[in-house]
Amino acid sequence: MAKTRDDLPTLAELEKRYEDMIGFTPPRIAKRLKLGMAVDPGVVAAIEDWRIAALTPDALDQKTVQLMAFAILLTQTSEAATNHAKAAIKAGATLDELHAAAAVAALFRGVAAFNLAGEVLTGLFPEKA
Repeated sequence: MAKTRDDLPTLAELEKRYEDMIGFTPPRIAKRLKLGMAVDPGVVAAIEDWRIAALTPDALDQKTVQLMAFAILLTQTSEAATNHAKAAIKAGATLDELHAAAAVAALFRGVAAFNLAGEVLTGLFPEKA
């Protein structure tokens, strides 16, 4: 049975999920959420529920999930890798752990993934650059 509008999360509640995980709602995501909630809130809520379920499994701690997401996004050379690096740091990941995840990504994507990781990590750890 489909949820009614009253059963759906609000835009603020969806944005809070990102704030809790990363520390903020990335601008591109904020635009997608705002538009989607105006056009088809049921689809947006379903996608966001799936996203949060996948990113908060009982079997893995948040640091591990975020390190995995960081590495996966590096293999796609996606700028979203930065958001998951920030979430990993928020969950307790160190520069060494993030760099190790980047090395795994580089194994499967090559230097492009490692170059992106270098950009992301020097931005997040400027004192090490």
